[in-house]
Amino acid sequence: MADTMQFDLVSPERRLASVEASEVQIPGSNGDMTVMANHAPVITTLRPGILRVAHGGETDEYVVSGGFAEITSEGLSVLAEKALPRQEVTQEEYEAMVAEAQAAYDAKKEAAQKENLPGPVDEAAKLLSDMVAIGDHIGLSTKQPNL
Repeated sequence: MADTMQFDLVSPERRLASVEASEVQIPGSNGDMTVMANHAPVITTLRPGILRVAHGGETDEYVVSGGFAEITSEGLSVLAEKALPRQEVTQEEYEAMVAEAQAAYDAKKEAAQKENLPGPVDEAAKLLSDMVAIGDHIGLSTKQPNL
């Protein structure tokens, strides 16, 4: 079909999706973007967020913690650092993801204080903020992170 494209989503653990999609919304590091058939070729990084796939009249949601997306003339391939179908994200899993982002922030903050480099701390704070926002979107909560 001319109105669809091949979409593949993989994480280090498994292949999560391989479908003919009509549209995919991805949380790009420079902003959300919607990919449809015949999109211009692009490679982008992902930030933590919700990836939505419309196919066959259904929409599937996946929680991604980051990664890369490659748009080609054939379709869209996403290699996620970590990805789970929305319905598989438990409170415990979500808290572990936030704790990992908090640990990365704390490590960057400590290193920046030694070297006086605020840029990596700002990036880690954004990552942590994005991770907390995922919980708000999917109805899970966590302790307020320490920024």
